[in-house]
Amino acid sequence: MHQPPIPHVASADPEIAELIEGEARRQFEKIRLIPSENYVSVAVLEAAGTVLTNKYSEGYADRRYYEGQQFIDPIEKLAVARAQAVFGVDHANVQPYSGSPANLAVYLAFLQPGETVMGMALPMGGHLTHGWPVSATGKWFRSVQYGVRADTGRVDLDEVRELALRERPKVIFCGGTAIPRTIDFPAFAEIAAEAGAVLVADIAHIAGLIAGGTHPSPVGHAAVITTTTHKTLRGPRGAMIMSTAEHAKAVDKAVFPGLQGGPHNHTTAGIAVALHEAAQPEFRSYAHQVVANAKALAAALLERGYSLVSGGTDNHLILIDLSPQGIAGKPAAKALDRAGLEVNYNTVPFDPRKPFDPSGIRIGTPSITTRGLTQEHMPRIAAWMDEAIIAAVKDDEPSIDRVAGEIRELLTGFPMAGWA
Repeated sequence: MHQPPIPHVASADPEIAELIEGEARRQFEKIRLIPSENYVSVAVLEAAGTVLTNKYSEGYADRRYYEGQQFIDPIEKLAVARAQAVFGVDHANVQPYSGSPANLAVYLAFLQPGETVMGMALPMGGHLTHGWPVSATGKWFRSVQYGVRADTGRVDLDEVRELALRERPKVIFCGGTAIPRTIDFPAFAEIAAEAGAVLVADIAHIAGLIAGGTHPSPVGHAAVITTTTHKTLRGPRGAMIMSTAEHAKAVDKAVFPGLQGGPHNHTTAGIAVALHEAAQPEFRSYAHQVVANAKALAAALLERGYSLVSGGTDNHLILIDLSPQGIAGKPAAKALDRAGLEVNYNTVPFDPRKPFDPSGIRIGTPSITTRGLTQEHMPRIAAWMDEAIIAAVKDDEPSIDRVAGEIRELLTGFPMAGWA
């Protein structure tokens, strides 16, 4: 059953309660490999489900537009102080509702409509909010995009510099949503300084790895840092903007009153709990295990003949081009889901297929590491993935069902926060 129990939901709305219980069981029974997903602790679940959701708190601590903030202000102050301590930043704003609004606040703080922003192209591993044309950030601002080299799958920083000096963007984003390699923050900082741009590091995917010391930090290189609070950080669905003291006022004004009203106080409490957990020695061990698992899984997939973008991974994420297997990403992802392996279909650099039917899949190890799986399990996971993909090509549904059963059996030995 769901943990904490939800008897009041079951009594008031059994239909919703049944769906929640079903989702909890699904998360328990599947090998969850989507790199942007994770399991939060029961403590985070409890904090995010409290009466804090009842309270409006427009403004910032000690500067609110509503009375009754005697307990809300200390909660937000704790979250801010913990973010500052975990990441070593001058300033932190914990109010953004999610990663995309946090990035949009950056535009409001540093750009006027029509001015130039530079980011990694979405098909190359960037994010929608880094100026991609279908996003508001690409519609309202002039966007220039950099990519990766076809031969290495890695960012060509010489090309980035040439583009930045030619286009003179006001803001440069580094980071993205499908980058399996270490981000060279010092090199991006040098380019931004030479081009006269504000460097923004979007660390949504790697925040937990940075907190745990397994990926270099952008602090001291990027003036502004945005991140979600879930993914590798194992917090609730929220976001933060961190910055140097110089940009604190601009960032805060952009979030409120620029884009948002009252913060979600229950989420702020969950973020505070997650940051407290991230400051513990156990979290450092977790972050190192995430990377060790990803490297082991990548090696096992390479042994089975899979084509990995950039040839492997430095972090939690692996991007796979399934063209050699004779199957597109979308049908492969759906077959893997039926087999108990949760992934997402994804474009790969220079993908000849359309984004909604791309050539690749994206996987990662944050969730399975939280469950307690280690390097020794990665060859078995790679084998299950291979079996399911081969079965999908052959339309062999019994093999897919068999794999799902084997996975359920394995996972009974690995507890999950949120399911008892």
